[in-house]
Order: sequence, then structure tokens, then C-alpha cells
Amino acid sequence: MIASASVATELPAIGAPMFLVLGEGVNFRSRLESVDGDTFTVAAPLETAGPAAITTGSEFDVFWAPPRTRIVLPSRLVAISDEAPFRWILAPVEAPRQSNRREYVRGGGGAAVRLATGERQVEGALLDISEGGLRCWIDEPVPLSPGDHLRVAVRLGDLGDVEMSGTILTVREAPHGDPGRHVVLTFNTEESLAQVIRLYVMTWEINERRLHQEAA
Repeated sequence: MIASASVATELPAIGAPMFLVLGEGVNFRSRLESVDGDTFTVAAPLETAGPAAITTGSEFDVFWAPPRTRIVLPSRLVAISDEAPFRWILAPVEAPRQSNRREYVRGGGGAAVRLATGERQVEGALLDISEGGLRCWIDEPVPLSPGDHLRVAVRLGDLGDVEMSGTILTVREAPHGDPGRHVVLTFNTEESLAQVIRLYVMTWEINERRLHQEAA
């Protein structure tokens, strides 16, 4: 494990977005809650809500995205809070490193999403997207299950409409008693489409930083 001083030095500011790589090409958005000695605490992703969604001892990469780079911190899950809102306590297992890999940063939200399942189309709203997948909200009671394949179309602001084939990773009830469900899809994108999505997310990140600075 790396020294606690290194943890505090390398981690972003409390409240900053962090991304948890819980599957090949798939990550989930979180945020840094606190740093305590050799450990740090993040918000459990909504897609993995509940204390049994992932087990302690699991190891995975955590990364965050300062301007023009990615910082990756291999970590181990050492504890999970017992009640909502769930928190994960993580311990680094290696020193943080800069990475040139294309970790899939999620961002954006609010755009209209259309899911095509067989002969039926389901309308929803985008929660976030990356070049490896997206998360959306739907309120129609159409049967959807992990592993289902479908077509998805979404409008990425001024960049226009994009379409891709996707596979459902998870389907769960919307949190906090809200109506509808959250659907997480994964997909593989050609480089031209990946560039469009990266530009969309990058623009969103810039706008988020600007809003954070204005609110500070």
C-alpha cells in the first residue's frame, strides 16, 4: 500500500468526480467523499446500490480526469457502509499513475434517448454516456433484462444524433423513490463515433468545471 501522505497528495479535491472501473470497458461515475489515513471513501455508484452489490476484497482501478490527462489508482474495496446512502472505503494497492489509455469517462445528460427492442421503441432520457456505454432513464414498463441486445439513438447536443447497437448491463429501479428505471448499456463504437462521444463528454467536462469555479 502506498503511504497515506501520497494518497492525500495525489487524490483530487473532496467532492470531485471519480470513476470506478468495474468491468472491461465499463466504468461507473462516483465522487470522492473523504480521505482518512491510508484509505479514502467514495459514493457507491447508483448502478450497484446495496451492500451486497459488490464484495469487500474486490480490486479495481479508480481514475479521475484532471485537464489533459488521466490519473489511475488501483484500489481494493475494504469496507461498505451498512445503510444508504452507501459508501465504499477503498485502499490503494499501487502508486497512482498517469495513463494514456482511453479510460471511458462518462458525462453529459438530459438528452432524449430512443431504445429499439424488436418492433417496439422506448423513449427515455440520457443520464450519462461514454464511448463504451450509456446510462438512461425510462418510465415505460417494457420488459428489459441484462444481456438483451437493442439499438439505441441519442442526440448529443449540437453534434447531432448518434446510433449504435448495445447490450443491457443492468436494469434497476430509479433511486430515492423516483419513478421509472435506470438502464445501463454497453457498446463498441467505431473510431469516428467514439470521437464524437469524446468531444461531447469533453465539452460537458469543461462546462462542469466552469460552473464549479463560478460557484466556488
